[in-house]
Amino acid sequence: MKKLLAMKRLLIILFSVPLFSLAQNKALVVEGVSPDLYINHTVAPKENYYSIGRIYNISPKEVAPYNKLVLESGLSLGQALKIPLTALNFVQAGTPDADEVLVPVYHTVAGKEGLYRISVNYNKLPLETLKKWNNLKSDVVANGTNLIVGYLKVKKDLSPLASMAKAKPADNIAKVAEIPAKAVVTKEAAKPDVAKEPTPVVKAPVKENPVVAEKKKEVPVETVVVKEAEAVKKVTPPATSGKSFNGGVFKSEYESQIRNKDVAGETGEAAIFKSTSGWEDGKYYCLHNSSTPGTIIKITSSITGKSIYAKVLDVMPDIKQNTGLLVRLSNAAAQELGAGDAKFVCSVSYSK
Repeated sequence: MKKLLAMKRLLIILFSVPLFSLAQNKALVVEGVSPDLYINHTVAPKENYYSIGRIYNISPKEVAPYNKLVLESGLSLGQALKIPLTALNFVQAGTPDADEVLVPVYHTVAGKEGLYRISVNYNKLPLETLKKWNNLKSDVVANGTNLIVGYLKVKKDLSPLASMAKAKPADNIAKVAEIPAKAVVTKEAAKPDVAKEPTPVVKAPVKENPVVAEKKKEVPVETVVVKEAEAVKKVTPPATSGKSFNGGVFKSEYESQIRNKDVAGETGEAAIFKSTSGWEDGKYYCLHNSSTPGTIIKITSSITGKSIYAKVLDVMPDIKQNTGLLVRLSNAAAQELGAGDAKFVCSVSYSK
């Protein structure tokens, strides 16, 4: 009888271990929007608040109230819990302590989500960091893709998730070659850097420097959405009078996209957002609801008849200021169209 019971226990253990291992090796998917981010957990046999706390490196006293539960009441098998991601167990910058390792946590791309929207939802994670962590070469990501958006800190000797640990790439990201090192400034040091920044293409630096300072002051950090400026903040350079890029560098890509495809056309009101890109390189960007991120759209001013070609970063945020707008484009693009900073009527075309 004792041998029979022993064999049953052994079979239960052997059967349970693979299931437990499989559950713990499943990718950790983040839910919510910063700062309220969490991971879903299903209570397994013999788990309690304390053992779950050890898995995710968080105090049981935080898990219970976060789920509107009482710590003393215990848990039920199969019960769903939300494990909060806090400053203690979740990192996007820095390194873990000596007794900790980092386990990647993922966001699953859905709908028309672009990298910009994802970066904003996860503590305004710089686009270049997001691309570096996920080895991305372009701004377009397919639906269903799992993207690393941060790392869970767990104790090496306490959490079974430690076996899933990966080394996080270094935080210092190589800057885009065309951005001069002297133009890379922090928010606190912006004024000294503006004063020191050379303006070799402007013959009258004394007159142009105030314009540089004024444009720097106007650029909100939230609107720096282009690829070149997401990882570093740069003062918007002054627009050179009469300078034109003949529609911008994305013209040939637009022509390639529409070749042998149906072309959609729309007419409506356009507005701008402040951006550092386009002034010196002709790379124009926009926000547009009808096309997918990465699409190049042709924007033509109904007033001047001029056209530019802009890459779609994302949809326009659902806020009052965007009500009735067809498109938002970078201020450098609007300058080439002759529109300035005011709203204007335009037509757009793009491949379906």
